[in-house]
Amino acid sequence: MPKFFNTAGPCIEDKHYMVPAEARSRDLMQLVHEERFFVIHAPRQVGKTTLIREFVRRLNKDGTYLGVYCTLETAEGIHDVERAMKIILASLHDAIVFSRYTTVKTFSQSLGEAPGAALRRSLAAYCASIDKPLVLMIDEADCLVGNTLISFLRQLRQGYVERGDIPFVHSLALVGMRNIRDYKSMIRNERETLGSASPFNIVSKALTIRNFTLVELKSLLRQHTEATGQVFSDDVVARLFHYTNGQPWLCNAVAYEMVSEILKNDTSKTITEDLVEVAVENIILRRDTHIDSLLERLKEPRVRRIMEPVLLGKQVNLEFSSDDAAYTFDLGLLAKNKGDVVPANRIYQEVIVRALTYDSQYQLPTSLAGRFIENGRIDMTALLKEFQQFWRENSDIWVEKYDYKEAAPHLILQAFLQRIINGGGRIDREYSAGRGRIDLCIALGEHRYAVELKIRYRPNTREQGLDQLAEYLETLNLDEGWLILFDRDPERHWDQKITWKEETHQGKFIHVVGC
Repeated sequence: MPKFFNTAGPCIEDKHYMVPAEARSRDLMQLVHEERFFVIHAPRQVGKTTLIREFVRRLNKDGTYLGVYCTLETAEGIHDVERAMKIILASLHDAIVFSRYTTVKTFSQSLGEAPGAALRRSLAAYCASIDKPLVLMIDEADCLVGNTLISFLRQLRQGYVERGDIPFVHSLALVGMRNIRDYKSMIRNERETLGSASPFNIVSKALTIRNFTLVELKSLLRQHTEATGQVFSDDVVARLFHYTNGQPWLCNAVAYEMVSEILKNDTSKTITEDLVEVAVENIILRRDTHIDSLLERLKEPRVRRIMEPVLLGKQVNLEFSSDDAAYTFDLGLLAKNKGDVVPANRIYQEVIVRALTYDSQYQLPTSLAGRFIENGRIDMTALLKEFQQFWRENSDIWVEKYDYKEAAPHLILQAFLQRIINGGGRIDREYSAGRGRIDLCIALGEHRYAVELKIRYRPNTREQGLDQLAEYLETLNLDEGWLILFDRDPERHWDQKITWKEETHQGKFIHVVGC
């Protein structure tokens, strides 16, 4: 069977085009040699499972260690320690008994009278029965919660501390989305149960898995070219990297969409930059499971506290070391770029806003679709005057629909714009915490319209917005733009808020639209 770009589950060398995962997370073998317990954390579908399964194969091929892979996914969210331990022991039993690398197939699943000791005892007994040091890779470790998580970690800690006298695991990795610091936040409400001997202090290092570099993306795509003769040109690769920032699942998903879904595996057809655009839009609209599960996190209060300033372009000093920020970065939603906090890639940048505005788009009148578009152009004056009236009549009701209330004006306007251009154009968005605004470039055919969104926080907001929009217009090589200023002061009358002025600023013609 020919290889293909994989978008479901771990990659397998014989079946999928793939970039070796171990090159993207260093020092694993050294940590094993040093008998370390450590964490591997990274967002969903960047290659964690592929990495540790590859590493287990390497360990067993070398022959010095016995490597075992086990996942705890079936114990997710279970607070009852006895019930959870039965599932954990059963998962370990199956991982050991059915592994092609193990010769000793006996592993105890008995809880006895002490569920809080069963895991440690079972692992100790198994380690005593084998003739090689055991290296255990535990996937989905961060799905454990509450007392189950505490008991699990305490038993590992006791085995770790006593292993000079009692056989125990030689080296162990806890693998998941979250760093060890976030395991603590999962049980903060039960801190009193931790005592002084923290179960977390045996973890010596936290590793992550980076995205593909441009060179690695080229290597991945070249495998398809070598197998089929179908070429990904340098321009196509650059465009794909532009949208994905090397996020492994997205790279594979866009490549698969082009090759298998759009071109139907017809390798005689040419892959173009326009095809990348179509594939990206298809993935955004379809909201595959990977994207949908990620966007569900936007509803969590701790994510909202970090994400809302980013959506506003608000100039605030986020505490990068806070649990909420660390959690949001670990999810892969955001990244740091030259001191700014930005969406992790341009596809997420788009789907985050679309996810938060999806319901609003379809609650807007159907008559808006395609309205204000004539002869391939958008009548921005008529469009924004219509929005001013809509905002005046409906803002109080519509803002209440949003969890992201401070960002609601920006999100509602973007829903309004998206509803109008769906199927006929696109909106390119630039936003990050620290920019002080959101820039939108609405593209319809060959025509582009630059819009800047700001909330009036201080007296100089208007002047600052004029400077920023003029700069944005210069980067786009445009002479005309629209500055939207939202005034949230409840004491000001609507006749003072709803305004429209036009002026030339730094050689650019700017419409200043008050809302």
